[in-house]
Amino acid sequence: MSKRITQSHTPEFRAEAIKLVFEQGFSVAEAAARLNMKQSTLAYWVTQARKAVKNPSTQTEIPSAADLMAEVRQLRKELAEARMERDILKNRRRTLPGNHYPVRVREAMASSISDQAFVPGFGSISRWFLRLAEATTLSPFARE
Repeated sequence: MSKRITQSHTPEFRAEAIKLVFEQGFSVAEAAARLNMKQSTLAYWVTQARKAVKNPSTQTEIPSAADLMAEVRQLRKELAEARMERDILKNRRRTLPGNHYPVRVREAMASSISDQAFVPGFGSISRWFLRLAEATTLSPFARE
């Protein structure tokens, strides 16, 4: 079985094809041949356009200036809110995965941890975190 190939045309292409028939005086067959499309498709578009011209109630109304200004105000408000949310997410504090509190290491505490904690390997990383936790819990209370 052969598959049926359907073409999709943009609204701009449809409008230009209808203009060829209405404004430039081409017949539907001539316009369809020039645009390399099916004659029946263009004929359907032209009949739909003629119906829309005869029946103005189906056409969209042009909004008033007050309506447009209200829409602009609403859109500006939404844009400001979206920008604020974006900035909040962009400037959020970094945390460890699964931890909702930021990791803070003071320089004095970081220097007190020996370089031996940085031995490569998975086990050494867990030991380094244990030493870091001990240093942060003990040093605020023990002042010298």
